[in-house]
Amino acid sequence: METYKSNYIQKNYVEGKVIIITGASSGFGKLTAKRAAEMGGKIVLAARSEEKLKETVAEIKAAGGEASYIVTDVAKKDDVFAMAKFAVDTYGRIDVLVNNAGTMPLAFFSEHEQALDKWEQCIDISIKGTIFGISAVYDQMIKQGQGQVINVSSIYANFPVAGAGVYQVAKMGVQYLAESLRSECQGKIKVTTIKPTGFMKTNLSSSVVDQMAMMPAVAGPLEILSNWVEEAPLRPDFHDINSMTYNDPDPQVLADNIIYAINQPWGVSIGDLTVRASGESFVI
Repeated sequence: METYKSNYIQKNYVEGKVIIITGASSGFGKLTAKRAAEMGGKIVLAARSEEKLKETVAEIKAAGGEASYIVTDVAKKDDVFAMAKFAVDTYGRIDVLVNNAGTMPLAFFSEHEQALDKWEQCIDISIKGTIFGISAVYDQMIKQGQGQVINVSSIYANFPVAGAGVYQVAKMGVQYLAESLRSECQGKIKVTTIKPTGFMKTNLSSSVVDQMAMMPAVAGPLEILSNWVEEAPLRPDFHDINSMTYNDPDPQVLADNIIYAINQPWGVSIGDLTVRASGESFVI
């Protein structure tokens, strides 16, 4: 009987794939784009900031990678469909769509006057943007007979807490859209939901309306909570990735796990992937 090879990842499965990444001008999106390009992917970067997109594409090309960009507001249907057409016109196919764009407008309902516009934007980007993205790549992936959609949700989708209601609805919506697509398209389109913990070193935290709205989701040493709200220094072991008390995860960790989901043979689908810090204080 043939011996089973436990190390089934026998090669680089990112190489040659055409990968669209939304929200690719900064944060998780930019890091994922650069890592995928390092591994030989053909990357289409999509975001609203043309200046930042140009900079990232230039960095990728300077390092020997292949990338192009298209200015895209994922809350606008025409932009998203133009994004998919651009990928096909440029590279001939679409292998992977990473629905990464999003905002995190944490705020209490008592703060609706300050938060309402940002809440609306959050829903537009996360829910409408994900629907538009799936719809834009669907026909091409079905025609190819293979494809992968990766939706970036959040651990905030796990359980409702005060201060995060709208953000949680948005991220729960992302998760349910992913599961519905997976159920419909098994054997045709692979679907992955990525649920990251709080990564405070990204620009996502800049969209928080009230920093105190993070407090209901966490329970831990005052030192950690103070760091999130006031950016006070943490103990060295909280920054040590080899420590079980690691509490300040580098965004590259999340990007590398998105790459892990892509770097699979077509016959293997990573359905759900939650990425946390071992010593974090989130209770959701």
